[in-house]
Amino acid sequence: MQVTVNGIDTHYVFDDRSGGSALAFIHQLGGDLSVWDTLAGHFRHRHNVLRYDMRGHGTSAVASEPFGMGQLAADLDALFEANGIEHAHVVGISMGGMIAQQFALDYPERVITLTLCDTASHTPQEARATWNDRAAAVRREGLGALADATMTRWFTADFRHTHAPTVERICEVLLRTPSEGYAMACEALRDFDVEKRLAQLRVPTLVVAGRHDSGTPMAMTQALARAIEGSHFVVLDAAHLAPVEESHRFTALLETFLKQLA
Repeated sequence: MQVTVNGIDTHYVFDDRSGGSALAFIHQLGGDLSVWDTLAGHFRHRHNVLRYDMRGHGTSAVASEPFGMGQLAADLDALFEANGIEHAHVVGISMGGMIAQQFALDYPERVITLTLCDTASHTPQEARATWNDRAAAVRREGLGALADATMTRWFTADFRHTHAPTVERICEVLLRTPSEGYAMACEALRDFDVEKRLAQLRVPTLVVAGRHDSGTPMAMTQALARAIEGSHFVVLDAAHLAPVEESHRFTALLETFLKQLA
């Protein structure tokens, strides 16, 4: 399905046949909605499941102007509006978790619960130059130059060995990502900071970290959890894409979390 939201032709899938509450998934930088295929299949019998390609990713259009996390949150709000979704359980991974935080802060009435995976509340000042460098490298050389290092950050060596087809499929999505879309998202991520606003959140929150995550160290994700009153923090034996690497355990965690609040 395609719809224009905030001037961006946006690709999404909304399975609304369950009659249950809505459940929205937001993917990582360099990903697309397919990273949630397994989870969507599991939950679609109990929830109306929304997945989408953020601007500049998958088959959604690349923006013509720079944008920030506020615009990405507004895209999700517009997508809710286009599909008649009043509110939803919102799940985000990595950059998707940043969008989820921004969305919950800017549109609190839209969020029933929040699940934040392998993410942080801000980009430290000392790390911002790294995102400028990565954006420049992608514009100059394309995503192929980053593919191997990215897979090393996203998955442990053991998972890369034992689940090679899964890793290859996710790598192919990264390589298909438009270079400019990825670079502009790097710049939005560079400027992200809601650290001082997290105390405003009053929504049940599950925070998940990968024990071996070098992209977003576990300590940063734990600090995020501590800043959200009443949040539940869980560590999985995984790297950066913990919901993929530990898919069975993550599915069980999310299912239990959502059932407790049904």
